[in-house]
Amino acid sequence: MIPGAEAYGVDVEIAADQIERLLDVTPADVEPADSLSFCRNVFVPLTTACRYTCTYCTYYDPPGRATLMSPEEIRETVRRGADAGCTEALFTFGDDPDDRYTEIHDQLDEWGHDSIHEYLREACEIALEEGLLPHSNPGDQTREQMAEVADLNASMGVMLETTAEVQAHGGPRAKNPGQRLRTIRTAGELGVPFTTGILLGIGEGWRDRAESLLAIRAMHERYGHVQEVIVQPVVENERWRDGTVGVDALRRTVAMARHCLPEDVSVQVPPNLAPAREVVDCGIDDLGGVSPVTVDHVNPDYEWPGLDELRAVADHAGVPLRERLPVYDRYATDEWLSAPIAAAIDAPNAAGERYRRVLGDGVRNAAAE
Repeated sequence: MIPGAEAYGVDVEIAADQIERLLDVTPADVEPADSLSFCRNVFVPLTTACRYTCTYCTYYDPPGRATLMSPEEIRETVRRGADAGCTEALFTFGDDPDDRYTEIHDQLDEWGHDSIHEYLREACEIALEEGLLPHSNPGDQTREQMAEVADLNASMGVMLETTAEVQAHGGPRAKNPGQRLRTIRTAGELGVPFTTGILLGIGEGWRDRAESLLAIRAMHERYGHVQEVIVQPVVENERWRDGTVGVDALRRTVAMARHCLPEDVSVQVPPNLAPAREVVDCGIDDLGGVSPVTVDHVNPDYEWPGLDELRAVADHAGVPLRERLPVYDRYATDEWLSAPIAAAIDAPNAAGERYRRVLGDGVRNAAAE
């Protein structure tokens, strides 16, 4: 039983023989993708407050030091992204701040908001006004919290990370695999195109990696909403000095992901955190979101590659590189898009034209028919 699954009402049972079969997979068992995609985005670190204190994370700040972007800062940041040709506003922040963050809650109250999710809704409205499609990663969420913001997001996400209980998550406010899976399930129930993934090198074992991928697959088979799975190695930073996984381990895990997941689920490695050229033959078909105007606020020591480097990776693989929206083409239909997001993509303005150009002329209309 996955830790916390029963407590959070998640009925995911992974059979031992499924794990064993997946553990036998190697890069030789998968085929390279016939193209690579990426998304041009702008990182918007809404708040650095987080209820968790994972030992590998440099993003969160403790109470008294955590910040909260103002509406004016949000607007200026997303406007720069739109001017640079981006299509995605990636809202990053720690999981729902707990009671320790009195200053954050006081600031939200001063701005007329009862919760961080209520404020996130305003932030998404600003992004849409300025010509970007929101993609939010608010961490663990209840159904009520996700429903409050889902209609203003083209897609959303949360990293499962692992189904194992690991010391890196330890402490009185440790992440719970069952709670993460409940969030992924909630997105499926609400019909939200979703991105998730696993972290490598935080204390999990090979069986944990296999179980984590199979749990994601089970959720997608039930709801059909997982558009992308990220295979992300943890890298060294000021808080994490326990190293990162080697290339061979990364290649094997990516191959396991590609072999395990349905063909319509994309597999990504972050190109600023992983040697993408070394795994293009293992089944990845996406290089993630990269920003021409902001740093990776989650991993600020690791610069985004430029578009030329992404092209070089694709050239190395001998495949074309294409840009995508934060919502994958196959989800850009009336079945999956909320009314506000569909209206933004179809709008007769500069932003709508940019979205449709990236999406491909006629793709959305053809898919919706």
